[in-house]
Amino acid sequence: MKKDIHPNYQPCTIDCTCGNSIKTRSVLPRIQVDICSACHPFFTGKQKLMDTAGRIDRFKKKFQDKIVGAKKSTRATPASALKARVADMKKSNFQALKDKIKAEGK
Repeated sequence: MKKDIHPNYQPCTIDCTCGNSIKTRSVLPRIQVDICSACHPFFTGKQKLMDTAGRIDRFKKKFQDKIVGAKKSTRATPASALKARVADMKKSNFQALKDKIKAEGK
């Protein structure tokens, strides 16, 4: 390793606002944190469970008439319009052929 380019890696104390102190190593001699594993609700098991089902129901009730994208468009797409025209042409051609056969008496 080259000399004088690496930081000084030394013993460090991490102090939490709850009073917990953790010994480790760092380039800083002391680190102050607001929350640690001793006082965090996830690690202590004291976390609140949110009633998400009730919140979702309240949201749906509040915005049931205002949901964006709920209505389908009434305009026909070009592909479906083309299919409809082709189907109409087939029906009219078929009807014309039936009429022609009737006229000939067969």
